[in-house]
Amino acid sequence: MKKTFVLSLFAMIICFSAFAQEKSKPKLVVGIVVDQMRQEYFYKYQDRFTEGGFKRLMNDGFVMKNAHYNYIPTYTGPGHASVYTGTTPATHGVIANNWYVRSLGRSIYCAEDSTVVAVGGSEGNGQISPRNMLSTTISDELRFSTNKRSKVVALAIKDRGASLPAGHLGDAYWFDSKTGNFMTSTYYYDELPTWVQAFNNKKLAEKYLSGKWETLFPIETYVQSIADDNEFEGPFIGMDNTAFPYHLKSLMKDNGGFGLISTTPYGNSITLDMAYAALEGEQLGKNGETDLLAVSFSSPDYIGHRFGPTSVEVEDNYLRLDRELEKFFAYLDKEYGKDEYLVFLTADHAVADIVDYMKSEHVPAGNFNNRFILTQMRGFTSEKFGEGNWISNFSNEQVFINHALAKEKGVAVEEIQRALADFLLGFEGIKEVYTATDMKKFEYTQGKKSLLQMGFNHKASGDLLLILEPAWLSSSYKGTTHGTGYTYDTHVPIVFMGWGVEAGSSSRYVTVTDIAPTLSIMLGTRLPNGATGQPILEIVDGK
Repeated sequence: MKKTFVLSLFAMIICFSAFAQEKSKPKLVVGIVVDQMRQEYFYKYQDRFTEGGFKRLMNDGFVMKNAHYNYIPTYTGPGHASVYTGTTPATHGVIANNWYVRSLGRSIYCAEDSTVVAVGGSEGNGQISPRNMLSTTISDELRFSTNKRSKVVALAIKDRGASLPAGHLGDAYWFDSKTGNFMTSTYYYDELPTWVQAFNNKKLAEKYLSGKWETLFPIETYVQSIADDNEFEGPFIGMDNTAFPYHLKSLMKDNGGFGLISTTPYGNSITLDMAYAALEGEQLGKNGETDLLAVSFSSPDYIGHRFGPTSVEVEDNYLRLDRELEKFFAYLDKEYGKDEYLVFLTADHAVADIVDYMKSEHVPAGNFNNRFILTQMRGFTSEKFGEGNWISNFSNEQVFINHALAKEKGVAVEEIQRALADFLLGFEGIKEVYTATDMKKFEYTQGKKSLLQMGFNHKASGDLLLILEPAWLSSSYKGTTHGTGYTYDTHVPIVFMGWGVEAGSSSRYVTVTDIAPTLSIMLGTRLPNGATGQPILEIVDGK
């Protein structure tokens, strides 16, 4: 009897040990980045969210209510890189979507790579890789932790929304606006995997664009938005207003062909269609190791830019995305088990309100005229330091001084920086100006100058860094943009749900660079090699 009891106890210990081992890591991690999502959208539209989409994230997940970007500029490329590397542009090197390179005398694109070519799509959209990102990602570290047995697949309409989250070791696929297919480059494969070819053969983009975009509910019920047709939003080419419905097939010709899908909720739909195909085609989460699927929803950004955050179009997009996520989470429950996968959701930046709409509501705001300011700077420097083109480039609110000309004329670059900084402060809309010299010399820990420094790369950034007044934007077109260090651009969702996560919320200040370290602790991997963020203790240690 005693022997039988001991054997039974031993068997129980073995079973418990095996169970504990099984539970030590999730089968699958799903990283979701919603391009241009404000934190407030969780609450603004929640009355019509389903129980299984955004509400499920809020109710079953752990929500960090006061999560922010901790650098300037808040753009898509730096945002995706920062989420997955756990650090800021000062370290990972992706300082904008495009930035000027002195040695080349031109701007480069954050994901460009002239050493690779297109696979499965058009030539012009294929020279893409993560090589401009200078540090590892959590997706890289996950693969390293299993000697590359773990799989990583990243998907997005935007190439940068796929290639940067995939890291240096994962697979990335993005939408080709010319063919309507998902494609990759020779950085990843010499030819598309069979499952991607099969997905492309379905011609889903063509099907989605054969109909029209109507509101999900009667339009008069969209009470969280301003009037549907208004003077602030940017109409599609071929339309003289911004009123529903949108007849997509007739709009395709003048609005980017298949690329039109990006400015509709169907861009989210086709991205999730591709996600399902990737899960099944790669058997993600079913290979004995933790796999990672990175999904970036690019369409909210395209819709938000054109129509603004107070539009019926944005509201309808989020109501539809909510229902897409409900189906997606239900699929994950069925395929992997409710507590066997881990999801995190965040955004790569938020968004400013449309300037002219703010003005109509008597809020101080303005459009900053870059071309005018550049002309004024060139005139000022020529008068003060002698004839010549003293300004090589002005972009991303950064001024690049012509160092070669300064050397030729015997003028110290710092002298030019100081003179220009004082000069620029005389223009309406410019709140603060900082020099590269000071960025390198001092350590800033508070205010917008601290955010600038976290986005400042010693080798790549400009000589002067501008901060505009609140609600001032460097744009002159209808619609809106983002990129500042103000809370309307920095305040984004961070929520974790599923494996190892207790439901709850916190209003403690955290940053997006804390996401990757949190995952590293949960998954038992090294931190990405440039990580500066800290693990979110409420999530990794529980309440």
